[in-house]
Amino acid sequence: MKKYVIGTDFGTLSGRTVLVDTATGEELAESVLAYAHGVMDGQIPTGKKLPANYALQYPTDYLEVLRTTIPDVIRKASVSAEDIAAMAIDFTACTVLPIDAEGCPLCMKKEYENEPHAYVKLWKHHGAQKYADEINALAKQRGEAWLDIYGGKISCEWALPKILEVLREAPDIYKNTHRFTEAADWLSLVLTGEETHSAAFAGYKALWNKETGYPADEFMTALDAGLSGIVGTKLSENVLGVDSIAGYLCAEGARLTGLPEGVPVAMPMIDGHAGITALNVTGEGDMMMILGTSSCQMINSTVKTNIDGICGYVDGAVIPEYCTYEAGLAGVGDVFDWFVHNEVPESYEAEAKERGIGIHKLLREKAMKLVPGESGLLALDWLNGNRNILVNSNLSGMILGLNLGTKAEEIYRALIEATAYGTRVIFEQYEKYGLSINKVCVGGGIAQKDEMMMQIYADVLGKELCVAGTTQAGALGSAIYASVAAGIYPDVVTAAAHMSRPPIKSYTPIPENVSVYNTLYGEYRRLYDYFGKENQVMERLTDMRR
Repeated sequence: MKKYVIGTDFGTLSGRTVLVDTATGEELAESVLAYAHGVMDGQIPTGKKLPANYALQYPTDYLEVLRTTIPDVIRKASVSAEDIAAMAIDFTACTVLPIDAEGCPLCMKKEYENEPHAYVKLWKHHGAQKYADEINALAKQRGEAWLDIYGGKISCEWALPKILEVLREAPDIYKNTHRFTEAADWLSLVLTGEETHSAAFAGYKALWNKETGYPADEFMTALDAGLSGIVGTKLSENVLGVDSIAGYLCAEGARLTGLPEGVPVAMPMIDGHAGITALNVTGEGDMMMILGTSSCQMINSTVKTNIDGICGYVDGAVIPEYCTYEAGLAGVGDVFDWFVHNEVPESYEAEAKERGIGIHKLLREKAMKLVPGESGLLALDWLNGNRNILVNSNLSGMILGLNLGTKAEEIYRALIEATAYGTRVIFEQYEKYGLSINKVCVGGGIAQKDEMMMQIYADVLGKELCVAGTTQAGALGSAIYASVAAGIYPDVVTAAAHMSRPPIKSYTPIPENVSVYNTLYGEYRRLYDYFGKENQVMERLTDMRR
């Protein structure tokens, strides 16, 4: 019996594949490939400049990940391609692109290569904020019930604002688009020759509900006459749940991956959500927190309730028995990288080079010597806008308390603390609406690398945090879904029980730190509410920058 499966995780900057033993969950090999084009926020390959708040990608980068990493893990693990029982992928979301009737991305056609709206719009593309505002306003005016499921406000990162952006700003692209599809669903089409739409992507990012479908055509037409009839044409209604499969490797999929034709391909999952099974976060009140370029905080519950300001919930899209609620921060690792790349003195770079360590490690070493509150700094973590609870990409960051003696490591620590405070806002919102957080498991590379950050999070949140025993939670989670697609396990809960990795470390709150952080968090909430709700200065400044 075949016992190996493959999971491929498509992140913001790279893709990574793991080959996993289904009996134990052991990751026998992994392979990572950075995207050749990365995140295009300045210009597209033709050299055309992009407006502010754009974040585009080029789809051939995703194909190269499959072409390179899957044969690589098979070689590293010394197994035969014939022994692979199934494969699965997960992807950032919402990452949407326009394709033609043959499945070709429009940006790959000569006539559209100089049109930015023909490219992949990455999850953190924020150019559609004004269209999200328009959708929210109309939905509230009309009393659309679906809006409450998504916390009363949808994000510019989601599908409909990005599609409306194309319709308004590039009508020729809209006209010639056969389908607006998630990148994950496009890859499923490439791999299997079958077009499907994953319930996770449709439910969390495209306003689909398994009981009511998409928003009615009356709403779409009221929003813009050009959207009339979009559901079932440019937006697929062929939505399949986590207990379905996308199809089987076709000739093109086999050529691309080096696997045999006929290998089952599981329905794709959102990258953050895929990690839920890898961490065995499969029970009532279990929360998974993924820390990467951004962050996600997802919790399972049998309760269906509308929670203001969160991304919403989808019934059965991740774990069949539960509604899984999603919220998160729009910037975590990206915030730290911004600081390191733009604000760190040359002397720190020289010290790191002399010691043969990275600048992040140097700053952590220095910041660890500080006690909570010592720097006198307080920051707002909105350098990439606010995903939850305010749901506003036009908000910007702030550092309060700077003086002539402020050091780089103090700012670095304050930014880490700010992301912890932002996370606490989300935790409190869940609990305010009756969701009990029974355990918190943390995945992502940061969780294993940064002990200081994990202790700060435990102290700020006042909860024990368990760190995942894998650095590739998304890819391992995808592999777990693949094992179900292969028929090796009857369901994802059973598969997760056998294949998930136990925590490697836990962090408990330190009482004296908790006391200080409770005081600082109170100040953070004052700033959060004032600049997020009462004073629109940040939005006015953002408008001026454009």
